[in-house]
Amino acid sequence: MAGMEHYRMAMDPAILKLGNMTTNRHKFFRWTPRTARIAFMYAVFVPVIFGIVAYKTDGKYNFRAKRKGDAIVEY
Repeated sequence: MAGMEHYRMAMDPAILKLGNMTTNRHKFFRWTPRTARIAFMYAVFVPVIFGIVAYKTDGKYNFRAKRKGDAIVEY
């Protein structure tokens, strides 16, 4: 068909650089105070917060077989 040359895409150098950076990220990673803080937050702090919230609300709410107007709080 005529006109198919218009659908070719030129490779953008910025997109190529971003692709290479993401595939080779593990080669250039360094432990810095910032990366250590972020890793600590995601590995320790966030699960602890979720655990505390889950422990505090365990058995407090029941969503099974509730109708409009029924309270979800069990106590």
